Amino acid sequence: MAEFQPVCTVRDLESLDDDEIFAGFQAGLQGTSEPYDSRGRSYWHGWRNGAVEGGYMRRDDAQRALSADIQRRTSYS
Repeated sequence: MAEFQPVCTVRDLESLDDDEIFAGFQAGLQGTSEPYDSRGRSYWHGWRNGAVEGGYMRRDDAQRALSADIQRRTSYS
């Protein structure tokens, strides 16, 4: 099991690697098991979201907080 802090803010999300997020998302969407720490936090974040989108796990508080932060930022634009 990975030992990363979940992403809860847009600012934190912006610090991650987009390509790694995408690769992790694809893996999570396909139902692969949770990646180890060696894959990195960006990959793990993508994997978590892919696993939710694929129906393999439920959205958690951190994912809801990130969604709320995204909505706040877009409503101010």
